[in-house]
Amino acid sequence: MLREERNLETIPVGSLGIIPLEGCKALGNKVNDYLVKWREESKNEHKSTIAFSGYQRDTYIVDAKVPRFGSGEAKGIINESVRGDDLYLLVDVGNYSLTYSLCGQVNHMSPDDHYQDLKRIIAAVGGKARRITVIMPFLYESRQHKRSGRESLDCALALQELTSMGVENIITFDAHDPRVQNAIPLKGFETVQPIYQFIKSLLNNIDDLVIDSDHMMIISPDEGGMGRAVYFANVLGLDMGMFYKRRDYTRVVDGRNPIVAHEFLGSSVEGKDVVIIDDMISSGESMFDVAKELKRRKAKRVFICTTFGLFTNGLAKFDDYYEKGLIDRVLTTNLTYQTPELLEKPWYISVDLSKYIALIIDTLNHDASISELLNPVERIHKKVTEYKEAHNQL
Repeated sequence: MLREERNLETIPVGSLGIIPLEGCKALGNKVNDYLVKWREESKNEHKSTIAFSGYQRDTYIVDAKVPRFGSGEAKGIINESVRGDDLYLLVDVGNYSLTYSLCGQVNHMSPDDHYQDLKRIIAAVGGKARRITVIMPFLYESRQHKRSGRESLDCALALQELTSMGVENIITFDAHDPRVQNAIPLKGFETVQPIYQFIKSLLNNIDDLVIDSDHMMIISPDEGGMGRAVYFANVLGLDMGMFYKRRDYTRVVDGRNPIVAHEFLGSSVEGKDVVIIDDMISSGESMFDVAKELKRRKAKRVFICTTFGLFTNGLAKFDDYYEKGLIDRVLTTNLTYQTPELLEKPWYISVDLSKYIALIIDTLNHDASISELLNPVERIHKKVTEYKEAHNQL
């Protein structure tokens, strides 16, 4: 959706301010560039009035820092006034590339460190902002969303902690289990699906796809991702298949029951391009098993689409599977840290979400509905039709 297609004549909630934390600077700068450009080009007749004060600026990024002491302790500092502002805080809890000195030792920032820095910035605001919205693409502790035995409920606890500090809205992408929002039923919580951006990137980079149920299929790598795959398949008018994991519940390895085998449910994949859709690649082991099984069943090409590419075990095995023809492309977003090495891989396609985030911020700042932004069906159909016309498939 283009910005011009939306009616944003309502008065902004407050002067817009964006605070990208250190691990999210690159994404924050891209979002800021879109907003500056759009508001410069805006034909809003009221933008010179007092109600639109500070509407058009050279930058919406607020100068904020989180310096650390030699002991590893830190403090949040905001170097300009945010009184009455509508603030949007961007944080990437998965950015492990940042380091700090801890008693002379180099320490890499963990998700806990990023989350703590987020709270420090909120504390530095000191309740002076008109409204605070946290945009946390990779939801902190989202894999610890339910209790099995005597366990901590870290994600629910974090959401309650943020809202108790004055956060009005939390926006995340592809939450591991959206039901975690039940922890904060009186506050705003949106989990956004980047399905349109995946389809757009796939169509822009692969020019010989045939998008029909005879030539293409959507695959869920496990039962937990069924809803995501069903939506993807229905929007594109394709068939869907699913793998389920048989686990050994008598043992625990690295905090979980090891997978014994991947069993497949669905129609034949023989001769078809298959798209595996999931929320994240962690070590990648599940994806490797699924890709191997699909190739064993004579799938034509294997495309992997996941919102977050963590690649915790490195990229060597992906290189190996690509060279063997077991995978063709891997698509992940720029919502979490991407290594320079990853961006140079021939099998990798980066999916840029900065424009989408800028659209969401721009709309929310005007206190307008983001329902149309969250439902991309029309845009997907339009993109697919354009692709088919360009490749004479209609």
